[in-house]
Amino acid sequence: MPESVVVSLARTPFVPFGGALKDVPATELGAHAIRTALGRVHIDPATIDYVFMGQVVQAGSGQIPSRQASMGAGMPETVPSDTINKVCASSLRAVNIADMAIRAGEIHSAVAGGMESMSQAPYLIEGARYGLRMGDGVLVDSVVRDGLWCSFGQCHMGVYGSEVAKEFNISRQAQDEWAYRSHMRAIQAIDKGIFAEEIEPFMVQGRHGERTVIEHDLGPRRDTTLEKISSLRPVFVEDGTVTAGNAPGLTDGASALVIMERQKAKELGLEALATIVSSGYVSREPKYLHTVPAYAAHMALARAGIDRSELKRIEINEAFAAVTLTSIKVGEFNPDIVNVNGGAVALGHPIGASGGRILMTLIREIQRIGGGYGVATICSGGGQGEATLIRVD
Repeated sequence: MPESVVVSLARTPFVPFGGALKDVPATELGAHAIRTALGRVHIDPATIDYVFMGQVVQAGSGQIPSRQASMGAGMPETVPSDTINKVCASSLRAVNIADMAIRAGEIHSAVAGGMESMSQAPYLIEGARYGLRMGDGVLVDSVVRDGLWCSFGQCHMGVYGSEVAKEFNISRQAQDEWAYRSHMRAIQAIDKGIFAEEIEPFMVQGRHGERTVIEHDLGPRRDTTLEKISSLRPVFVEDGTVTAGNAPGLTDGASALVIMERQKAKELGLEALATIVSSGYVSREPKYLHTVPAYAAHMALARAGIDRSELKRIEINEAFAAVTLTSIKVGEFNPDIVNVNGGAVALGHPIGASGGRILMTLIREIQRIGGGYGVATICSGGGQGEATLIRVD
């Protein structure tokens, strides 16, 4: 069976909602990531067989955003694309779909990742198409409706953040401490240039023609303290434990990885940064987003015959600090090897792009420590989880 390898990766800086990237469409962010990932290894775009890009909040983005991003990156018109929506798992699912297509012999190469501009998401006016008539109309935030709202429980995902944390005895203090760790680890990583291997700076032009180059993620807070985080009031649930401090902020950004059949990479003289060993995907009751990253990771491990003790590093997306802590508990993972360079609580969570980000962070980190196995795993709305197990030789 053919084997998939990652030969290149790139992402934009992650920038908080309403910040420096607020005027940049998701498709432009995606094009930037794709163009950079191909350019870093001097790949002719025509050698790519398929593009898989995730995007969650697609309202107003135009037809087939993945196609816009791929052609915006200079891909030929002959390269087809799919736009993937598995909520927060979209870009990791894109990677796993690319891997499955390569293993099946359908394709030999792909670009996979995701993009999101939460800042550009429009408001929706329900009922306006056929006339609002008498009375008030209601504006619906598409970020919340399409990205953060549980269609089954009819509540914000943050409600589950507190409810399930309580069920698994994840305290407010533990969540705040993890959030503080996330910020401090992310700041250390930025200062050491660790994310520089992932990020391609992005230039934005102001209203008066001034140009600003964004070189790193803008979410991590140098001035935060555990005391500040602990002083914040709960959101979503009055007596809950999820706060603005231990949850990730809305964010804009994109990620892309170039994935090839190993033989194809050899023919092109490309180094394999990592081998995709296996994947895992699970579904549970929609409220249990906290547990599915652990279950998906264990599925990927079981498929490969790898024990969790063999993992050198683990990336668990910090949908909330409580999600990561619950998955560590359920999965019986060593917390010392989880999110060692910080996570989404600090870096931000552009929901369509985060899965690609945690995978590339994992690959680069395992390279730095000399190789081995690692797993990237993420939850998504509806109670689904997605994981990718990789090996760096």
